[in-house]
Amino acid sequence: MRKQLEGSQAVAQAVARCRPEVVCAYPITPQTHIVEALSRLALSGELERCEVVNVESEFAAMSVAIGASATGARAYTATASQGLLFMAEVLFNASGLGLPIVMTCANRAVGSPINIWNDHSDSMAMRDCGWIQLYASDNQEAVDLHIQAFRIAEALSTPVMVCMDGFVLTHAFEPLDVPSQEQVDGFLPGYEPRQVLDPDDPMTIGAMVGPEAFTEVRYLAHAKQIEALDFIPQVAEEFRERFGRASGGLLDSYRSEGAETVVVALGSVLGTLAEVVDELRDQGVAVGAVALKAFRPFPLEELRGVLGGAQRVIVLERALAVGIGGIVSSDVRTALAGLSVEAHTVIAGLGGRAITRRSLHALLAQALAGQLPELHFLDLRTDVIERELERTRDGGRPGPHAESILRDLRIVASGPV
Repeated sequence: MRKQLEGSQAVAQAVARCRPEVVCAYPITPQTHIVEALSRLALSGELERCEVVNVESEFAAMSVAIGASATGARAYTATASQGLLFMAEVLFNASGLGLPIVMTCANRAVGSPINIWNDHSDSMAMRDCGWIQLYASDNQEAVDLHIQAFRIAEALSTPVMVCMDGFVLTHAFEPLDVPSQEQVDGFLPGYEPRQVLDPDDPMTIGAMVGPEAFTEVRYLAHAKQIEALDFIPQVAEEFRERFGRASGGLLDSYRSEGAETVVVALGSVLGTLAEVVDELRDQGVAVGAVALKAFRPFPLEELRGVLGGAQRVIVLERALAVGIGGIVSSDVRTALAGLSVEAHTVIAGLGGRAITRRSLHALLAQALAGQLPELHFLDLRTDVIERELERTRDGGRPGPHAESILRDLRIVASGPV
């Protein structure tokens, strides 16, 4: 039954129906509503046989999740932004130990300067830590992906991160269907860990591994991700059959058949992008879109199959690899290797800047006119950049860039304007 719910509340209900036995998290905007709701469900008794652990940091949250999972408990946590980066060391431990922890990343920009709004800087920074990364395009998919994530994590014995755009999704209210407890129980079997710390059958995990075996151990982590390329679509198909809606998988193409220009993106921007594609298609412009649902493992062959007939591919990214440009586009270019397809990287929406239909129309018009550079920053205020660079060239002491730019924009009233 569909109910008007905040995205975070719906995700919390979905996670609760997956019957986690340990929930541990440190509050950080914009994921806090999720774990607060889970705490209330546990306190009320609706979430049974679950220990909610209040910890002193995000590092501790993932450490508790590792301990819980290693002893055979179904473990869940959530974080965002600097919190995810504070977990970095233990994220590698969780994947290296092959522990099926599920975590929500409520995507948020990483400072400095401080910014609490949405982009993908946090999860992209952790793209190579060995976790499967799934990206939700809307709140219904965020609900569905969490249920699928427990199934994937436990079948493959590897951790899964479900990424949903902070505020854009986490704090948005809309009609959502949260499957019932009976439905989730029918889809998600009871947790039977592949490895467990048992006093009656003692073992060591996390042992020292030297050069003679480290490559092989890392390769096996890679092999699990490659196995996931087949398993993720299987889980998505079973979910569709049981729940009557398509959700998840590796990627989703939108009107890309016969498209000369295809835009590849992740997350909630796909809604706006689909509207622009519809408007241009109505005008006879052959454009399409592809939503990447799984970023790790990366669906090279599947993406190549969808993009192979295009003349031009634009990768729309909500994160920046400083010094080179694109992150997702590097993998997309690998998928396009050997094909005569023009590729562009567009950095957009950093720090929560809106990606509007108007901006996307202008971007696509520029691309169709052959005027889009290989690396482009959507809606970049070049006048602001030039003023700040000029101050730097003058050899004075301009102070931090952020404060200088805010003064230029008359957003703060500190110092001369």
